[in-house]
Amino acid sequence: MSRSYFHLHLVSDSTGETLINVGRAAAAQYEGVSAIEHVYPLVRSGSQLERVISEIKAAPGLVLYTLVGGDLGERLESACRESGSPCLSVLQPVHALLQSYLGAPVAARPGAQHMLNAEYFKRIDAMNFTLAHDDGNLPHDLEEADVILLGVSRTSKTPTSIYLANRGLKTTNLPLVPGVPLPPELERAKRPLIVGLFASPERIVQIRQNRILSLQADESTTYVDRVAVADEITASRRLFTRNRWPTIDVTRRSIEETAAAILDLYRDHRLKFIAT
Repeated sequence: MSRSYFHLHLVSDSTGETLINVGRAAAAQYEGVSAIEHVYPLVRSGSQLERVISEIKAAPGLVLYTLVGGDLGERLESACRESGSPCLSVLQPVHALLQSYLGAPVAARPGAQHMLNAEYFKRIDAMNFTLAHDDGNLPHDLEEADVILLGVSRTSKTPTSIYLANRGLKTTNLPLVPGVPLPPELERAKRPLIVGLFASPERIVQIRQNRILSLQADESTTYVDRVAVADEITASRRLFTRNRWPTIDVTRRSIEETAAAILDLYRDHRLKFIAT
């Protein structure tokens, strides 16, 4: 099926992360259509906005923006009407609802969600912990983790760990390698949520083959042997069942979907842990 393309201009007075996520989530619902993204972060002055407007005029398309200070939003919308580019303030409907419910005016602080508050430093601390404990490193302090991920090689343990760390959870991951025992600290860990990740043998073999090709390594290894991989996965699932650890099949899940499932499990786990 042939694809069609459109220009998507994302104008923000902050990092642009909100717009990127909203734009991609919406565009993903349309098959055969792809967005050519133009991201303009930290637009906070008239001169910066004029440069953005000139680029929109050069490549007309859909414009999404989050400009909360001054008259920059009005100036952008006026320019978009002149160029025939549909324009939408992503946050305005949300602000209107909140203002109606709270009965309070909008403070109009660009980048307010990125202020250096306690939550911000919690995420930084979680990220430092997670990076230091990647792939089985520093197993002696597993009890300090919020989440422990286990799985055979190529079950997306590291990227999932990093995603969870960005949500403020200290995460460590342990690889399940045939013949290599797990650290004894794992049996004593009570505070962390322990989750087993697995995928279909076909999916694991495919990812491992791509990995070997990228490294230009020898392909004649049990690492990509279909039977050996199936045995690894079977052994891992038996381990999870024996210890009553919750499991997630990551075969067709994105990192975000896997992390969302883990966050849901973590909320229940914390409630039970606090209750005891």
